[in-house]
Amino acid sequence: MRDTPLGFVIERINIAVLVLVALAFWSCGNPDTSALQAKVDSLQIQLAQTYKPGLGEFMLGIQIHHAKLYFAGKNKNWELAEFEMGEIKEALDDINKYCTDRPEIKSLPILNPAVDSVNNAVKAKSPQRFEAGFVLLTGACNSCHQTTHHQFNVIKVPDTPPFNNQEFKVK
Repeated sequence: MRDTPLGFVIERINIAVLVLVALAFWSCGNPDTSALQAKVDSLQIQLAQTYKPGLGEFMLGIQIHHAKLYFAGKNKNWELAEFEMGEIKEALDDINKYCTDRPEIKSLPILNPAVDSVNNAVKAKSPQRFEAGFVLLTGACNSCHQTTHHQFNVIKVPDTPPFNNQEFKVK
């Protein structure tokens, strides 16, 4: 078909169409990278400015759950005690996830034997084991504070419930 003038034109049109199609595909596959980079940079700035709880917020939460755990265990409210232990473990996991810039988190494994001891006592529904495990947990908190140079923050077995609007006795 190339031998005729019409064939030559058709061939040239086919080549032009192929070039246009290739250019269209190429432009779709290679968008303006500067616009994409600007969007990535903007998202990174937004992410950096997103609120991230600090170690102190997590520790305050743990302290509250520590006290609630004690009164749950003292009142043999094993379901609440199990819940409070879950909250403590979740906070410790979150510390490891969100506070990676803090050197203190390297000392958190100090708590593991005590956490296991309280968990086992709660599962066994044993008031004696709970009491011993809770004392161990409280001591482990203080050992961690000593190790991380926060010895001024002394945790103790609570003597009054942290809230007067929560019932700790099983009904």
